[in-house]
Amino acid sequence: MAQKIRIASVEQLGQDPVLRSVEMPECPPGLLCIRMRAAALNFADLLKAKGQYQEPQDPPFLAGLEGAGEVISAPETSDLAPGDRVVVSHPGTMAEVICVPPVACQKMPDSMSFQQAAGFQVAYGTSHLALDGRADLRAGETLVVLGAAGGVGLTAVEVGKAMGARVIAVARGEARLQTVRSAGADEVIDSETCEDLKGALRALGGVDVVYDPVGGKMGEAAFRALKRGGRFLVIGFAGGGAPALPLNHALVKNISIHGFYWGGYRLLDPGALQHSLSRLFSLFEAGKLHPVAGKVLPLEQLVEGYELLRSRKSVGKIVISL
Repeated sequence: MAQKIRIASVEQLGQDPVLRSVEMPECPPGLLCIRMRAAALNFADLLKAKGQYQEPQDPPFLAGLEGAGEVISAPETSDLAPGDRVVVSHPGTMAEVICVPPVACQKMPDSMSFQQAAGFQVAYGTSHLALDGRADLRAGETLVVLGAAGGVGLTAVEVGKAMGARVIAVARGEARLQTVRSAGADEVIDSETCEDLKGALRALGGVDVVYDPVGGKMGEAAFRALKRGGRFLVIGFAGGGAPALPLNHALVKNISIHGFYWGGYRLLDPGALQHSLSRLFSLFEAGKLHPVAGKVLPLEQLVEGYELLRSRKSVGKIVISL
């Protein structure tokens, strides 16, 4: 009798995934067979389920974009072997067993748990490549992180500190502010009570780099607090819409605006992704990064995870245990 595995399948756009029991896949030659142990949820998962992701996929399709697990089998041409613990960056990680190309996997540190590794790549990779590669953040500069208690926001605080920046974290409510303080923020601003974010940032000396996964009026306010020669990183629009950035300010103050989509580097510069992840693993092993899952749920509660992400009630990453 064929072995069964559980998968999370998006079967209709606009609806959350449903759990199915299916036969274990037989991986074609050249692909790795991975026993997934954990997978993370990203804001992109919500967009993909609604058909609004920049890389759309027709249903049915497996949920998930990243995770971690163990190699079951590997092609002879791969540098991976059965039993290796790996991070996986590939569509369809919300399944107990998946088949992926070797380029989608990379060995993870022995000291890193599957739950830590599951949500490490996209969030930390986004922050590191954006801050190091696009914004050229330098030690001693001031970085402001919007939505700093979210999945990518927390990583930007940690990565910014590891790069030697002064970090101002903007988050909502005292509990989240305490979280970002623990992540290393030098200054915090409560977006729930701050009526003039531009003024608050200018009172703290202004900023050199804005890391904006929120968008909307908050992104515009932070943009207006940039110093001459500042850099603005467009990470996402979790607040509901793109900020209306005044381009005349960008011209007069020599401000650079950088759009950043981590997944796009799979085609743009895959070598940069691998180099960045290796650097991040080194920072983790040196004790400078402390990935913590904001919420760990079993696969049976995946829909609850989607609702937590949708309502923005989670602090840090939502990880699904497989």
